[in-house]
Amino acid sequence: MISVNDIAVQFSGHTLFKGVSFVINPEDKIALMGKNGAGKSTMMKIIAGIDKPTKGSVQFPKDAVIAYLPQHLLTEDDCTVFEEAAKAFVKIFQMRDEMARLNKELETRTDYESAEYAEIINQVTDLGEIYYSIEEINYDAEVEKALLGLGFKRADFQRPTSEFSGGWRMRIELAKILLQQPDLILLDEPTNHIDIESVIWLEKFLTEKAKAVLVISHDRAFIDNITNRTIEVTMGRIYNYKANYSHYLQLREERRQHQLKAFKEQQKFIADSERFIERFKGTYSKANQVNSRERMLEKLEIIEVDEVDNSALKLRFPACNRSGDYPVIVKNLSKSYEDHVVFRDANMTIERGEKVSFVGRNGEGKSTMIKAIMGEIEVDGECQLGHNTEVGYFAQNQASLLDKELTVFQTVDEIAKGDVRSQIKNILGRFMFSGDDIDKKVSVLSGGERTRLAMVKLLLAPVNFLILDEPTNHLDIKSKDILKEALQNFDGTLILVSHDRDFLRGLAKKVFEFKDKRVIEHFETVDDFLERNRMENLKEIDLGR
Repeated sequence: MISVNDIAVQFSGHTLFKGVSFVINPEDKIALMGKNGAGKSTMMKIIAGIDKPTKGSVQFPKDAVIAYLPQHLLTEDDCTVFEEAAKAFVKIFQMRDEMARLNKELETRTDYESAEYAEIINQVTDLGEIYYSIEEINYDAEVEKALLGLGFKRADFQRPTSEFSGGWRMRIELAKILLQQPDLILLDEPTNHIDIESVIWLEKFLTEKAKAVLVISHDRAFIDNITNRTIEVTMGRIYNYKANYSHYLQLREERRQHQLKAFKEQQKFIADSERFIERFKGTYSKANQVNSRERMLEKLEIIEVDEVDNSALKLRFPACNRSGDYPVIVKNLSKSYEDHVVFRDANMTIERGEKVSFVGRNGEGKSTMIKAIMGEIEVDGECQLGHNTEVGYFAQNQASLLDKELTVFQTVDEIAKGDVRSQIKNILGRFMFSGDDIDKKVSVLSGGERTRLAMVKLLLAPVNFLILDEPTNHLDIKSKDILKEALQNFDGTLILVSHDRDFLRGLAKKVFEFKDKRVIEHFETVDDFLERNRMENLKEIDLGR
């Protein structure tokens, strides 16, 4: 059992939260929720022992193992993928090696009666009690299962970590965490860079194998599937719900309605009391009643109503000319990088107004196909855009392509044309950039803010064909809901790459699966596709129970 005791965090005269206390029990699966800036990541770092609270403490058993996966990783590149993942067992290996060293020393020493000899025996005994109490593990097999489950192929195991992108390095860190079998796993946005199959594998691990879990995530389906408890950070305090995210939303609204009712009743009481005081102040016969009500008002604790984030990301894709009947036609398309075949003989026809999803593990060619459609890479075969097709393209790294030295206003101003230029502040306001926000440099913006700003740039020009490659990374749940609604109302053609099942649900009516160097067309929704493949995928990525 891990106990958070009366912690508070203050900086620059601002109180982030105070008086926060709760207990994490062995089987708790907790979603840590709250609006951006509420202090979720700070609280998680305090529990991980990385940051210190201004006041209070976190207590846990001496032998407890707490594993933390931050949102942004700092990794080294001095070994292979398999070697890096095996570092999860480094303490066990060190214990084994130390026992071997001490036993070797006992064999060579002859001072059997000395205090030093007795001390070495004690050390070996203490280490042995711990080492031999650990369940016998086939370490190589466990590393292999974790890496395969997170999307690596056996051919990747001996590749240097330096060859992998940040998303794949995050998976290596995640594998190390899972292999430690910690008492508490702390995860800050773990699904941002992993594909749907790996998210499903991670869900299965966390629900069936993990002990306690505390997770920050904007992936509604993920947190609904794994959590049985929600802790909300709001207005400097917390609320604790024994419910998953969807149920928590209902309970939170009920709580706020009760608060609002009590607040209105209290305000009416205050107004009535103040009128009474004002009317009878100085009246001798009412002096005691006036004094009594004044003291009552002085001691009254004002009821607070939980804040509601009323800022709205209002997306409306501007009207555009009608495209031809087939905005995309792909025939016998192949792409290789030297000896590595990404896909071969791919065929794809997308009709005007269709909304399709590209699905498959990372590295199977989804982004490569998009680059081929955009004409960014050379390919073998035919790939063409249809008549009058105007493309709006949101790349996976679109937010990182922004000029960090420009302000928010300058970023939009440099691409705005005509009458739009006079509306820049209004447009930014609709994307939750208001007041001093528009003068902030891109370099100080959060990942979510950069993604919203990149989305503004995309939407300034009318298009009839949208290609979105992981557009929801770093967007909060509310922003994703509003973006999804806009895409549902978009009357053009859409290609969507996303690992977020809740976001995909109800959007794509056709799926192109990228797998084993092929592109396979499925005339079904993403939900139908995933359900049909669920058992097959989970057998392929077996947890080894």
